[in-house]
Amino acid sequence: MNSPTRGYWCECWTQDIRGRELPELKASFDAYSAPQADRWIAVALRTISPALHPDASNEAWEWLYNGRADTRRALNRMQPCTVSITQAHTRITWTIRPVSFLPLAHRQGGPLPACAHEFAPRPEN
Repeated sequence: MNSPTRGYWCECWTQDIRGRELPELKASFDAYSAPQADRWIAVALRTISPALHPDASNEAWEWLYNGRADTRRALNRMQPCTVSITQAHTRITWTIRPVSFLPLAHRQGGPLPACAHEFAPRPEN
């Protein structure tokens, strides 16, 4: 049996800061190295920065130029990290947490039980 693999669980959340709504998960990503984890955020920020208003764009580029190195150092110490920007009334937050990924059994490793073939997807209404 394989042992757990160390890595990082990354999430992107948005929240309307005017109301009382809870944050909404927009995306998640499993990274297996600190560079892969912070690159996920960097790519997202570079992608959306042209559409952001100037203050939010400045927040994004400030992290890309200055904060990213601090994030990488913290991740290498297996510390969680958060990066946030605010666009108009929306706060976008990326989180990275160190985790241990548990190995799962492969379905191809052995035959499935007979009952596995008795179920078919239901048609959508």
